[in-house]
Amino acid sequence: MSKALSLAPQFLKKLRELPERERVECVLALCELPEAFGRPHIHSGLGIRKLGPNLFECRCGLSRRILFREYPDELFVFFLGTHEEVGALLRSGRYP
Repeated sequence: MSKALSLAPQFLKKLRELPERERVECVLALCELPEAFGRPHIHSGLGIRKLGPNLFECRCGLSRRILFREYPDELFVFFLGTHEEVGALLRSGRYP
């Protein structure tokens, strides 16, 4: 059974700012995420990686990454950025 997907307002704002092609790639990744999460053979295309306790990233397109947390009932998506932006956020420690 897949988990519900919850999207943070700052994630949605960043998503709307993307060029259309990249926005479509990210929306498609979001559509696959709940069903693929926790099923390695299915999520290999998304490149889901564990970054810490309940903290994960997945790819959306070649240059974008989505950060999300796993909770008992949901996957909470809170960040969208490049590989470098994800690294900077993780180093800062300022994420939910």
